[in-house]
Amino acid sequence: MFVLLLVLIVVLFGFGFLNPIWWVATAVLVYGVNRLGRGRLGSRRRSRNSDLGDYRDYQERRDRQERWDRRYSRQNRARWRREDRRNHERRG
Repeated sequence: MFVLLLVLIVVLFGFGFLNPIWWVATAVLVYGVNRLGRGRLGSRRRSRNSDLGDYRDYQERRDRQERWDRRYSRQNRARWRREDRRNHERRG
């Protein structure tokens, strides 16, 4: 599908040397492909005003934040305990 669009764009651009209106058609087609056609690569298509899409984005951000917090809070907790033990041993 994408190859066909590229061929169509090249052909319309070529016709533009005969009649400049074809360049306008090419520009409209390129704009339409960029604006409406292909979204983010590998992502599900969803409308911008979709509440479900907003909630999914929120869920993904929340899950990533929770994973990050779990990962680094464990590491920091262990480090804090070691530092507390060292400080306690120095005093005592």
